[in-house]
Amino acid sequence: MNMIPTEVRALKPADYKSAVKPVWCPGCGDHSVLVAFQRAMAELALPPEQVAVVSGIGCSSRIPSYTSCYGFHGVHGRALAVASGLKVARPDLTVVVASGDGDGFSIGGNHFLHACRRNLDLTYIVMDNRIYGMTKGQPSPTTESDWDTAIAPGGTGLSPFHPLVIALASGANFIARGFTGDVGGCAKLIVDAVRTPGFSFVQILSPCVTFRSDQQKAWKSLVREAIVPETDDPARAARRLMTDDGFNLGVLYRGKRLPYQPRPSANLTPSHFESEFAI
Repeated sequence: MNMIPTEVRALKPADYKSAVKPVWCPGCGDHSVLVAFQRAMAELALPPEQVAVVSGIGCSSRIPSYTSCYGFHGVHGRALAVASGLKVARPDLTVVVASGDGDGFSIGGNHFLHACRRNLDLTYIVMDNRIYGMTKGQPSPTTESDWDTAIAPGGTGLSPFHPLVIALASGANFIARGFTGDVGGCAKLIVDAVRTPGFSFVQILSPCVTFRSDQQKAWKSLVREAIVPETDDPARAARRLMTDDGFNLGVLYRGKRLPYQPRPSANLTPSHFESEFAI
C-alpha cells in the first residue's frame, strides 16, 4: 500500500516543481493537471523522494520531467507495465502513472486492461483530449466517430473507446473523472485516488487548443458534477457508466477489492534446482 506518512512535514506545491519549463502549447489543459498533481502531493504531504511518476509517450507523458519526484519517461504505451514492475519491487513508493488517450488506450490498451485486473496499488491519470496532439492531430481511440478532419474525412466511423466502462469491467478499484477547467477538483480527485488502495483510474478531460479548438468552450458548458453519488456497487456503476455522456465529473465508483500483493519468493537452494531440473 502507499506509504502515507503519519508524521508530516510542511510541503508546498512548489516543492514538487522541477527546474524544467513545460513546453506544452499555451492554454493546454495539461498545465492544469501538473498544478493539480503538485497540489495533491502537497496535501498528501508525500516527500518527493517517496513518489515515482512514470509515463509513456505523448504530450501528457512529459510530466515526469516537470516534477521533482523520481521519474521514468518510458516508451509508447508501456507506462503501466513499467509502473507495475516498480510497485512490486518497491511497494514503499507511491507510484503515479501519467498518460494520454492515445498512449493509454491504443498501444497501451492491453496493459490498461490487465493493470485494472491485477489491482496493484497504483494511481493512473489519463489526460484525455480525444486526439493525438503530439503527432499532428490524428483521431485517437476516444475521438468521436463523426469528427471530420483532413486526416479522417467524414470521421472514422468507429465507436469511441469508453475508458471508464472498460476500467470497471476489468476490475479497477477507483474510477473518477475530472476537467482541467477545475484545477482544485482535479487535485482532490488525485488525493482521493492515491489514498484509495488498489488500482485507481482518473480520467481528466484536457482540451487540445491546437488541434481541437472546439473543445475548450464546449466542454466547459457540458461538464457537471455527477448527479448520482459515488457507489461501491459494480452493477449500479455499470448501468450508470453505460449511459454516461462523458461529462459527469467526480468519483464514479469506489470498490472494496484488496490490492494485489505479490507472493514472497520461495527460499530456493541450489540443491532444489538440481533435483527439480535433473535429467
